[in-house]
Amino acid sequence: MKLIRVGNPGEEKPGVLRENGTRTDVSAFGEDYNETFFGSDGPARLADWIQQQNNLPSFDDHARLGPPLTRPSKLICIGLNYKAHAEESGTKLPPEPVVFFKATSAIVGPNDDIVIPRNGDKTDWEVEMAFVIGKKASYVDEANALDHVAGYLLHNDYSERAFQLERHGQWVKGKSCDTFAPLGPFITTADEVPDPQNLNLWLKVNGEQLQDSNTSDMAYGVQHLVHYLSQFMTLLPGDIISTGTPSGVGLGFDPPRFLQPGDVVELGITGLGESKQTAVSAQ
Repeated sequence: MKLIRVGNPGEEKPGVLRENGTRTDVSAFGEDYNETFFGSDGPARLADWIQQQNNLPSFDDHARLGPPLTRPSKLICIGLNYKAHAEESGTKLPPEPVVFFKATSAIVGPNDDIVIPRNGDKTDWEVEMAFVIGKKASYVDEANALDHVAGYLLHNDYSERAFQLERHGQWVKGKSCDTFAPLGPFITTADEVPDPQNLNLWLKVNGEQLQDSNTSDMAYGVQHLVHYLSQFMTLLPGDIISTGTPSGVGLGFDPPRFLQPGDVVELGITGLGESKQTAVSAQ
């Protein structure tokens, strides 16, 4: 099942994307895609409910897609998780996952504009596979880690490199600008992703393909990341973990390449859909 949310910012309604492309409105189910939903086996309950319904309404095909879940308690990211990306960043593959946070206020819909922040001139792209926690996770054994995953989704982990690397402190400043976490277009539930470590992912800027890889190249896979993160913090249902990006980011070129107003970024992952953002200047 593919979970979507449709509507203007702050007014999104939950839905599902059918195999024929129809966007079905499931707001009559009475739940949005939030911590309570994911923590109470919501996807399975929703699937059963849909089978019992007749003539559910459909959303307009041209209506805006919002983030496919409500704002989570945490948006955790993993850095330098692809060997080639670590190499282009001039660092060795880390002996443990590099963990950082993005502010959840950065979350927007998959096709919303990417806003180049004030005083920022090095805004960069990063196609990533993310996953959603479906069951509270604390000190989880690696063998059982995937039982805690509700589904998978596309994420563009935008970064303002000037804030991230040239200012004092942690990466979070360069990762959390408004619009820097477009999610979706949908969450693909875990039952439809038999192997999250074998998905192609790609990204284009103005039609030029700059990232092209497979999640098999990740140093630390989903199963290990759930286990690892749960040793340090409780992962709550609805939390998002983004698993890192392959090579081909703007910072890795010589000279580096960064987004300018009007640039169009397109990206996608096998089974998780595609998204597109247009870069605009901050007002």
